[in-house]
Amino acid sequence: MLLNKNNSLIFLFVFYLGTVSFSTTKDDWLLKKNEKGVTVYTRNSENSVFKELKAVAYLKTSISSIVGLLYDFEKYPEWVYKCGTSGTLKKISEKELIHYQTVIAPWPISNRDFIVNIKIGQDEITKVVSIKSYAKGTYIPVFPNYVRIMNFNASWTLTPQKDGSVEIVYQLLVDPAGAVPAWAMNMAIVDGPFETMNKIKERVFKEEYQKAKIPFIKEPIKILSKN
Repeated sequence: MLLNKNNSLIFLFVFYLGTVSFSTTKDDWLLKKNEKGVTVYTRNSENSVFKELKAVAYLKTSISSIVGLLYDFEKYPEWVYKCGTSGTLKKISEKELIHYQTVIAPWPISNRDFIVNIKIGQDEITKVVSIKSYAKGTYIPVFPNYVRIMNFNASWTLTPQKDGSVEIVYQLLVDPAGAVPAWAMNMAIVDGPFETMNKIKERVFKEEYQKAKIPFIKEPIKILSKN
């Protein structure tokens, strides 16, 4: 079942894709932006003409609050950069689902849509949470007036720190499909992740997320309140 305008996991057609595995290139990450507590890096990929992206931030909050926000798919259009319609096509288990989303692209580029398989897991010892997404391009037919993104590989890694904060790392490799020059994509890749990560920093402290209880997420330490 396709849901309405509210729901999903996206980050502009620049912020999400590549069915190939992440590059094993030896090129160092290059810092592209460091503002408001968010750092964004890119590096060349051995598997694609498009650059690989990494965005990093630190938040003094619980892991459950972050997972609660990331899994609140209905509200993504309110804060995820360039998010259009989105929805859950199938819930496989509490830790796995098939997700659909559209991306509002700047004129004259056609809007995109994509389908991803999302899986979440947590290391029992370190309590590190990993959320991984990969493309399921033809899970449903392509809709008119959209270009389907077929290549996608993205991940969130939530690592608890000794001071009670959580390191959030978003990493992706994306091919937006269709007529999007690699140079244009690579020039635009920083803004979407930066804006979205800043929205996460704001919204995660809403009461609904601070009180979030995720049955399969275990907190490593007592969470300190926001300063």
